[in-house]
Formats: sequence, structure tokens, C-alpha cells
Amino acid sequence: MATPMILDCDPGHDDALALLLAAADPRIELLAITTVAGNQTLDKTTVNARRICTIAGITDVPVAAGCAAPLVGELRVAPEIHGASGLDGPTLGEPTVPVVDEHAVALIRRILLDHPEPVTLVPTGPLTNIATLLRDHPEVAPRIREIVFMGGSTGRGNVTPYGEFNVAVDPEAADIVLRSGLPVTMCGLNITHQALATRDVIARFQRLDTDLARFCVDLMTFFATTYETVFGLADPPLHDPIAVARVIDPSIVACVPAPVAVELAGTHTRGATVVDLHHRTAAPDNANVAMRLDAEPFWDLVVGAVARLAPTPPVPG
Repeated sequence: MATPMILDCDPGHDDALALLLAAADPRIELLAITTVAGNQTLDKTTVNARRICTIAGITDVPVAAGCAAPLVGELRVAPEIHGASGLDGPTLGEPTVPVVDEHAVALIRRILLDHPEPVTLVPTGPLTNIATLLRDHPEVAPRIREIVFMGGSTGRGNVTPYGEFNVAVDPEAADIVLRSGLPVTMCGLNITHQALATRDVIARFQRLDTDLARFCVDLMTFFATTYETVFGLADPPLHDPIAVARVIDPSIVACVPAPVAVELAGTHTRGATVVDLHHRTAAPDNANVAMRLDAEPFWDLVVGAVARLAPTPPVPG
């Protein structure tokens, strides 16, 4: 049976591929797409989610806008990585897929309470929506099967020396999620940098020869340019689809249980995820921490999803 899932995202180039994977794989029942401020402001991430759905023909999944700012402090966005629109690179028209007239947190709550079985939440942006849900509506906790999020790191960060972007944008939200007592899986930078969009990977999308595949090529090509400029990496890591892949096939994303805490007060380390891989403290395990990616079947999932949403045109004759 397909796993019922809500994708909470901030598109974002890698969020776009995560959304396509979640919508296309038959092992996922995508119940909603919710947006949060992160890679860009909320209005831009919401328009981008609608654009992705329009391009991919995803018309039967509600899209709802959520929180426009972190729980504490000012919003930090990432134009140096994702551009001024949050989805620079492809030529994008106006979306035709609408946004529902309901706050994302309210929509998630309603779906959780109404669905006949517990639902998996997959946040691929800052955890503001999910933390707000858990804080304001604790009655939904039994209706959450698990939370599989992209964020954090077992080592270095990418916006501060030890802070990964999604967690560093809203550390208080990440802290709430990790202390919730719910089953949580963290897919951090240590594993996402095992999913590099190399030239060979991009060539696989090019061979699909569809408009959607060309959209993905444009996304990854732009992403590669900014990653090389900012980080000196020729091949960009495709972070967010790993969280979706973990739900589809856990064998692709190997995890270990560990205590994970979020640093909230450090002068140099606010937003860091402190992962006690060797259990040097007395803290209990509160997360499965993704450690190893089986890259070939991962890319098979992502390329297969794009092919499924927009099949290759038949060869004439």
C-alpha cells in the first residue's frame, strides 16, 4: 500500500525534484503540498510550488501556504543559491494550479485528523510549519506516523560553520520537532552530499527528451553554477529528494539511531545539530540519522519519477 504523505517545502531547486518524486512514485500517496518561507520568501516559494505542479501536471494535490517567518528572529533566504525567484534557471510561466484558501498548518491538521491511517510528514525546508503544528495542536501527534526531514548535519554546516540552512533559519522549530517524542529521521548534509548531480546524472534526464526533463536539466544546471561559485563544487548535491526516497525505500538511505540536539544559544554555533553518534552523553536516542546513500537506486527513483510524470514521446514509425 502507498504511504500517505504530506510534503512541506520551500522550492527551491532541490525541493522541486523532491516534489516530483513524491507526486510520481506509486508507493507515495501525496495528500498535500505545503509551503514555508526558507529558500525564498513565502510568496515566492508558494508560487514556485504551483509552477512545479503546473509544469508536471500535478493538479489533484492541494497546495497551501504556511508560515512566512521563523518562530524567532528574522527570515534568512538564499538568493545566492536559488536566485531572486527561488527557482532561477528555467523559463517559468504563470502557474495555473491554485493555492487553497487555508493556512498550511490548518490543512495539515485537518488531513491528519481525517485520514484513516497515520500520515508521514516530509519537511524539506525550515521546520516552522511542523513545529507550529506540534506546538499549537498536540492532539495530532498520534496521527503522525513519522517525520522525515531534510536538514542538519553530523558535521559541518553550509550557512555557518556548523549550521545547515533549514535548521539555521529556524533553530527553535527544529528543536521542537526533535524533542517531540515522535519518530524522526534526519537527512542531513553528510548524506545529501552523496547525491551529486554529475554530468552523467544530468545526461540521464536529457535522454528522456520531455519538457519536464528539460525543466529539471535547467534546474540542476543553474544549481551547479551557484554551488560552484559559492562552495567550489562542480557537481551540486541534490538534498531534498533524499528525504522522500527514505520514505519510498528505506534501504536506499541507511540510518543509525542517535541523540540529536539543536544548539540555540551558541555564539558561533547557533543552528548546529549536535549528533551524538558515539553515545558519549546520557541523552536518549531521539532520531534516526541518515548516514549512507545507495546512490544508483536513488537516481533511478528520481529519473523514473520524471519519466513517469511526462513519458518520453513515441519514436515516429
